[in-house]
Amino acid sequence: MKTETLFLLSVSILHIYTAKGLREYAFAAAEKLSELGKLDSKEHKGKTALLVAVTANQPDIVQDLLSLSADISICDVNGQTAVHVAATYGFPRVMQVILYAGLRVDLEARNFEGLTPLHCAVISHCATIKAINASSSSTWLADGSLQTQAEDKLMCLRLLINAGASVLSQEIKSNKTVLHLAVKEGNIHLVRFLLSLQLSNMQAFINMKAHGHTALHMAAGLHGSPFQEELIRLLLSRGADPSIRNLENDQPAHLMQSGDKGERVRGFLY
Repeated sequence: MKTETLFLLSVSILHIYTAKGLREYAFAAAEKLSELGKLDSKEHKGKTALLVAVTANQPDIVQDLLSLSADISICDVNGQTAVHVAATYGFPRVMQVILYAGLRVDLEARNFEGLTPLHCAVISHCATIKAINASSSSTWLADGSLQTQAEDKLMCLRLLINAGASVLSQEIKSNKTVLHLAVKEGNIHLVRFLLSLQLSNMQAFINMKAHGHTALHMAAGLHGSPFQEELIRLLLSRGADPSIRNLENDQPAHLMQSGDKGERVRGFLY
């Protein structure tokens, strides 16, 4: 019992040192646990020391733990691997450490929501952009942290794609790709980025369906979005097919709002 108590205490201490960014102490504790083959032991929330280090945005400690053979594939109680967590929080330095460590990283791993790390990065970026758009001018000028977060999350997206993450992957619940997710949220910044990628299968990517809807269908349904017209123009310029019908037999033009703006933009779709 005494040995078990000491072991649990060592695990707890490692997690505390890791969360606080105390690198030297964390390394010493991790080294001892590694010798015992217990480096990947989890705390009460299901996180290994590596997952704690990623969550705490401690790239140096992440590197140390990986050098001691921490398991990069272990997930937490939500099915999130270290890559999922780095993508969700938007920690590019941590992401770089993970991707450049020379390890075999599964970039298509699914969490319990059926999302790959790239999906998580897109959803997180969209949430930050939504927060920016909801902020008043005075708040925005006073706090540039949201913009920094958006830039960091976009960097994580770039790193994942450069490392080989597939933009064609569809999330499990509704079959959306990263493009569907970005268009659905009216995230013009991210859509511009995704459509700037040099993909050999760009048309296939743009015209993929999520429960019958292409990204163009989703853009046509963004009534009230200030970016609806630009999104539609961008998608069409990159090969979106306005003749495709969804499960209700509607083409994108049929989903446009009424009124002058709707009529004008609808003209692009015929």
